[in-house]
Amino acid sequence: MKARLVLVSMVMLSAALSASGNDRLLIHVTPSVCFAPANLIVRTIIERDPANRAMEVIAESPDFYRSSEVQIDGDKAPRTTTFEFRSLPSGTYQVSARLLDGRGRPLAEVHQQVSVMSAGSDGGQ
Repeated sequence: MKARLVLVSMVMLSAALSASGNDRLLIHVTPSVCFAPANLIVRTIIERDPANRAMEVIAESPDFYRSSEVQIDGDKAPRTTTFEFRSLPSGTYQVSARLLDGRGRPLAEVHQQVSVMSAGSDGGQ
């Protein structure tokens, strides 16, 4: 139980740090701790800017990789974009969001860590 409390505290701190100091792009991933197979919802919030042309979101663990990219229309784009990653297997995931300009160069990048536990896990691995 102590291991789960520490894990949840670390995840919450990671989420808070991912949002601090970068007002151009924010990320919120739910749930932050769950059981496999997991469905993650990634919500990104951007500050409108004519340079914004694409948003890329990646869910990556040592054994699994999934990504999604959408085109956005600069300062006319919606501030909030939602991505969903379905049926992720167990693992510790780094979920990243990148805001890209018209040449594919990153304008901002944020990260949040997510833990997907196997159904038989006791959390003390």
